[in-house]
Amino acid sequence: MQKSKVFYSKEISPEALIRIYEALGVELKGKVGVKVSTGEAGAKGYLKADLIAPLVKRLNGTIIECNTAYDGKRNTVEDHMKVAEDHGFTSFAEVDIMDAEGEFKIPVKNGKHLKYDIVGDHFKNYDSILNLAHGKGHMMGGFGANLKNQSIGIASRNGKGYIHSCGQTEDPVEAWKVKYKQIDFIESMAEAAMAVADYLKENNKPILYITVMNALSTSCDCDSHQDDPVMVDLGIVGSLDPVANDQAFLDLIWNSEDKGKEKLIKRITSREGEKILPYAESLGLGSTSYELVEI
Repeated sequence: MQKSKVFYSKEISPEALIRIYEALGVELKGKVGVKVSTGEAGAKGYLKADLIAPLVKRLNGTIIECNTAYDGKRNTVEDHMKVAEDHGFTSFAEVDIMDAEGEFKIPVKNGKHLKYDIVGDHFKNYDSILNLAHGKGHMMGGFGANLKNQSIGIASRNGKGYIHSCGQTEDPVEAWKVKYKQIDFIESMAEAAMAVADYLKENNKPILYITVMNALSTSCDCDSHQDDPVMVDLGIVGSLDPVANDQAFLDLIWNSEDKGKEKLIKRITSREGEKILPYAESLGLGSTSYELVEI
């Protein structure tokens, strides 16, 4: 099997981000959706405007998001737009809360947990997608990068509830009450990410994957009390393969000489987060085998 290419820059800058995009060799055209986490109010690690604005402007991209399933400052359109503005996203691009006017279901094929994924209705409006993730730890998923950004991130509020409950309920309030095994949640995220990839492929809509590995906290940008970074910044990775890109992110953590990595590794493994990758590979979403190409 041919290894997927993952392009890597140790430098984290607007220029390096553009170089990674160019190295991927696919020009995103038409109406381009840039899936970024806008970050919960109070969070610190979300990708900042000064870093990503030049690339988003070059693509004439729209920042796309969906409302959260948990109570916070991003679970209604009005509040979410306020946070997006406060965090600088509206200063350089349009921001589209994709489930503002509804949602639609896309099938999950060969899933063990989910029958479908529920995504924001406006997702239909985009011709191409940039999955632009901030790599970090995560309280529930162990870590968050491209696969999480494509599953929980693109799912509507109800869709998030459905993924979090491993297919037991679409109600985002009830979702937090149901019981499930941790590995079932990890696998449910992979199934939702696969559904999005299938939908895009079937509609001839390209998607690219980039992860910025900075402000590496054990907690997510969705956490209003996000922890401070625990280790050094690692750079940027980009690929046409989301599994390879997430695998490269984890490998760079594991291979780092920074002793702070142990806190992040403990967070990831304690939540079985690394297991999303072989499962996503088994679904056909990508490959855990890759070639790292430094640029």
